[in-house]
Amino acid sequence: MGPREEIVYLPCIYRNTDILKPDYLATVDVNPKSPDFCKVIHRLPMPNLKDELHHSGWNACSSCYDDASKTRNRLILPSLISSRIYIVDVGTDARAPRLHKMVEPTDLYWKCGLANPHTSHCLGSGQIMISAMGDPSGNGKGGFVLLDGQTFEVIGNWEQPGEAAPFGYDFWYQPRHNVMISTEWGAPKALGNGFNPADVKAGHYGQCLHVWDWTTHKRIQTLDLGEEGAIPLEIRFLHDPAASEGFVGCALQGTVFRFYKTPARDWAAEKVIKVPSKKVDGWALPEMPSLITDILIALDDRFLYFSNWLHGDIRQYDITDRKNPRMVGQVFLGGSILKDGPVKVLEDKELDSPPAPRVVKGKRIQGGPQMLQLSLDGKRLYVTTSLYSAWDKQFYPDLIKEGSVMMQIDVDTDKGGLKVNEDFLVDFGAEPEGPALAHELRYPGGDCTSDIWL
Repeated sequence: MGPREEIVYLPCIYRNTDILKPDYLATVDVNPKSPDFCKVIHRLPMPNLKDELHHSGWNACSSCYDDASKTRNRLILPSLISSRIYIVDVGTDARAPRLHKMVEPTDLYWKCGLANPHTSHCLGSGQIMISAMGDPSGNGKGGFVLLDGQTFEVIGNWEQPGEAAPFGYDFWYQPRHNVMISTEWGAPKALGNGFNPADVKAGHYGQCLHVWDWTTHKRIQTLDLGEEGAIPLEIRFLHDPAASEGFVGCALQGTVFRFYKTPARDWAAEKVIKVPSKKVDGWALPEMPSLITDILIALDDRFLYFSNWLHGDIRQYDITDRKNPRMVGQVFLGGSILKDGPVKVLEDKELDSPPAPRVVKGKRIQGGPQMLQLSLDGKRLYVTTSLYSAWDKQFYPDLIKEGSVMMQIDVDTDKGGLKVNEDFLVDFGAEPEGPALAHELRYPGGDCTSDIWL
C-alpha cells in the first residue's frame, strides 16, 4: 500500500460557463498537517479555450515499477470537445505541473479518423492508449488512439481497420485473459450541448459492451445490455489481475451490471444493482433516474462505490459475493430531490422523505456527487460535483453560477458506512478567475481508477 495522498490533480472547466477563460489543471493540497490543507496550491491554464478537459491517465504503467527507465512523470490529459491532448509534466515539480506537449486535433483526425478522446491508459508496451467517442464530424465511433510513450506522437489506431465500435467511452483491459472491454456513451454531436431524451430513442446513445481480443486488436463480441443498460459509462475490472469479472455503471436506468467470463470462455453480463427511478413533478421528465455516473472498486476488491448524480447520493456496496452486491453505506450530497428544491417527489420506492440540502463549512452544495476517488487504504472517498459542462448547465444551473466543490467522505472499511467529513471542503466557486467546474480526481503516482496490473 502506498503512502497517504498529499495532493490531488483536478481538471477545472470553464466551457459552458459565462467565463471565457481556458480550462486548467488544479493542484489541491489534501494533507491535513499542511498549512495549505483544502486549498488550490497551483493552477496550470491550457493555451486554448473550450477544450472540456475530462479524464486523465499516465505515461507509464504501475506494473513498470521495477523498470528504472519508466516513471509516472507525465499526466495525459485529453479534451473531450476540442479533441486536443495535453501532456503535463508532473515529474519536475509535482506541486506545480507544467505543460510538456500538446497533441493537436488534426493528428487524431488525419492519422486515426477519430475525435473526442476520453479515457487514457498506459500499456505494458510503453505506449499510451486513449479511447475516442466520435469521428471528426461528431458521429459516434468507438476507436482507440495510440501515442508513443516517449515522444507522445500519434502512432495511429489500436483497433484493426473496420473494427471500431458504433460508440465509445471508457475501457479496461485484462491481459491475463487476453481481453479488453469498452463502453458506450453517445454521439458527440448529440450530447455536445445537452441531453435530449429523443436522442436516446433515435439511437444516438449506446447500450452495449464491446469485447476485444487484446492480442489481435479485433472486436470479438458485443454484449447488448438492453434498455436497462442504456448509457454504460465507467467500467472496472476487479483489481486482481487474474480476475475475469468486473462491474459497469449504466447511467440512464440507474443500473450496475456484472460482466464475467463464462465456462465457454466467452463473456456475459447480468444486472446486479438497480436504483429505482422516482416519480416527480417539476422536472424535465415524469420519472427521474438516479443517473449513475461514476463507479469505482476499492483496491482490495471488497467494496464498490458509485454516485447517483441526479438523486444526489453515493452508495457503498460489499461485493464479496460478486453476484449479490449488498449496500452497506449511503450518504446524500446535494442532488435534485431536496426538501426545499423545485422538484416534488410523488413516488419514492426507497426514501420516506426527501433529503435535506447538504451544507459543508457554510456552503450549500450545488449539483450532485459525481467523480469519485478512493484513498489507497480505502478510508477516504473524495468526490466532486460536476459531470460535464453542458449537462451541468442543463440540470444544475446554480452549479454553473456557484462552481463545483470537492468533498471528502470517511469510509468505515470494517463493516461499511459513509460519513461526510465536515471539516473538508474545496470550493471551486471561489477561484480567482471565477467559479469553475472541477471534474476528475487523480493522485500523483496512481490510484483506484488508473491502475491496471499485468
